[in-house]
Amino acid sequence: MAFTATDPIKMIFAVLLPPVGVFLEVGLKGHFWLNILLTFLGFIPGVIHAFYVILKH
Repeated sequence: MAFTATDPIKMIFAVLLPPVGVFLEVGLKGHFWLNILLTFLGFIPGVIHAFYVILKH
């Protein structure tokens, strides 16, 4: 798990707009669509998933 220079920007987006943070990390793959669903179901699950994706990749 390498911490890159763009990770802080992705984390800011993960708090404000979780799908954007995930999109910046993985693009239009499955994690992005899952994050949109989680964000619609509840904002906090979307934020948690976004941080998980950003820190895992």
